[in-house]
Order: sequence, then structure tokens, then C-alpha cells
Amino acid sequence: MKPLAEEAVEQYIQNKVDLRHRAVAKTVDEVQKIIQRLTTEISNKDSRFQPISNSGIHNENMKVLTPGQFLITVPLLGLSGYKEGQVRHWRYYTTHGAKLLSPVRDPEELQQWLEVEQFSKSLQQWHEADVNIEGDLVPAKVLAVFRELVEKAIVSHNLADRVSILEGFSPVVHVAVETSDVQVEVELVPTIEIPTCWPQKIKWPRCFKRWPSQEKVQCVKSFGFDLLASSNYHWYLSFSRAEHILMQGLDEDGGCRMMCFRVMRQMKEDVWCAGNKPVLTAFHLQMVLFWTCEKYPRSKDWSCFRKGFLRMVRKLHKCVSQHFLKHYFIKGTNLLKYANTNDLDMVAGKLAVFLENPTLPLD
Repeated sequence: MKPLAEEAVEQYIQNKVDLRHRAVAKTVDEVQKIIQRLTTEISNKDSRFQPISNSGIHNENMKVLTPGQFLITVPLLGLSGYKEGQVRHWRYYTTHGAKLLSPVRDPEELQQWLEVEQFSKSLQQWHEADVNIEGDLVPAKVLAVFRELVEKAIVSHNLADRVSILEGFSPVVHVAVETSDVQVEVELVPTIEIPTCWPQKIKWPRCFKRWPSQEKVQCVKSFGFDLLASSNYHWYLSFSRAEHILMQGLDEDGGCRMMCFRVMRQMKEDVWCAGNKPVLTAFHLQMVLFWTCEKYPRSKDWSCFRKGFLRMVRKLHKCVSQHFLKHYFIKGTNLLKYANTNDLDMVAGKLAVFLENPTLPLD
């Protein structure tokens, strides 16, 4: 273990961070090729589902949550010209279409209902009963169609030795993908991409903030958002393109924000929160990075690695200790709301120990 001296940090990046990057890049490449074959077969059977692209580690459809846990969005076609829903509409049905006596609960901040009429153009298939109930596009029904297509594609494309469906209580499709080195759990999520507008209820940026710049804000918002089919009734808002744009050019002023993030991610995976299904992922760390950049917007705030890194770790420790991490774009959403509190407390304890004596493991 060595303190956060410049030499120790450089050694840690070479021995750990860069090694991880190369290993993850190799895994991403293998997983992408397999899932591209799978989704191409699915698209041939049902044109509503688009194959993913194979564009390397920075693929917009792929999030590396941990080295063994990926999220891949599968774009849905045939829905365009999105507009916000204006009228409140009560839902009195199960996901199978049976009538209910009382309405289904309203969506949370990060969720919304979706009616096919919210699109000015829609293929006839989106009006069919396999995905539609009373004009609503129901995520659970979309996922049921998708799951069946995945099962058939695995068999018809002879991928059974590389891909297997993981059973669980969630309607979301999880598959295990065998690569040459590791097994990766992949969450496959049908996604409606809405690149033309920003959600009206998302009031971002907040007033009088110096980071990001106004030019960056306009660029970020111009890439829109996505709606993910990852629950029974509600579509989840996602801002993966916006997050990607914020990460680009993060250190144009010569700062060390990205280095701080990469070292924090490595420490999270090696020391603070290891394991195949950790309570914290790279997505949570990305939110911590954005909040810290907003609080410390000046170039000189990021001229010293030690100060910048410890600032981010203290922010992470505060969030984990309080079991509360705000989504960067949706301030009212707590990303740790459903996390295991015992796991969070264990991570908080390890972070506290680190902050008492900040050192990097170099063995």
C-alpha cells in the first residue's frame, strides 16, 4: 500500500487501471459480436427490434456496470414523432389485460406511462394486443415478446454454448454470455430512443451553475433521452447519450477529473465494493463525478489529483453513508432507494477507513 503520491498513482494506473481497461475492452468486443448476432436474428423475425451495432468499448447501446455485468439497450423501431402526454389517464388493468377494481400506482420520478398516440408515426404492430392494452404500450408485454424471440434466436442461431437465459423474478431479460476469459451477465433492455427532445419534467441544469458550460448544456439536451422497458407498467427514463456527451472532453482544461474517476472505479471494484453483483456500479460513480464537477467547476479545482480524488471519495462516502445518491438529471430520485442497506453500510465503513489513511494497493 502506498500513499497518494504522484509516483504511486502512476504505478497504480499502469498496473491496475490500464490492465482493467484492456481486459474490459476485450470482453466488450466478444460480447458485442455475440449479442449483435443474437439481435440480428431477432430483428429478422420481428422488425420492431433493431440489431445493436458493433462499435467498440464506446458503444452507445452498452453500459459496463462492472467487468462482469453489462447493460445493453436494444433499440425499438417504428415509433417516431414523440410528444409528451398531457392528460392524466388511470390504468385499470393487469399486464395481461384483465380488469382491476382500483388503478395501478402512478410512476415515480424516473418512470412514466407511454401511449402509442404519443407518437405521430407508429407501425401497425405497435397497436397489436401482444404489446398494447387500451392504447398503452406496456413494458411487460414488450419484454414477454422479446424474451420469446431471444429464446428462439439462441436455438436457431446455435448460440446455446455461448448464451443462456438467466431466470429471475424480474420481467427484464438477463442472459449469461460466455467469453474466452469470463462469464458476463448481460441485461438486454428494449429501448425507445427519443433523440429529438428533452423531457419537460426534467428541469436541468439548475440555476446559476457554472458546470457544465451553456454550450455543453445545449449539446447534451440536443441528444434527447431514452425510454427503457425494464418494469411491468412503467417505462424508465434514461440519459445514456447525455451522460456520454458529458464524459467527453471532461478535461479539456487539462484537469484530472477522468483520472480521478478511473482510479475511484478501480478502487471500488478491487477494495471498497468488489464482487459479481456489487451494490454500487460504475453508473453510481458517474453520478458522483457529475455532482462533484458541478460543485467544483473551476479548472484549478482539478489541477491536483490528490485533492480532486479525495473530494470525490468524500462525496461517495457521504452518499453511501446516508443511503442517498441523487440522479444528476432528476434531482428528486434516490438511486440507492432500493439498495441493500447492510451492503451500503459495509462500503461506507471501508470508505471511512480509506479516508483516514488514503493509500493505493499496488500488489
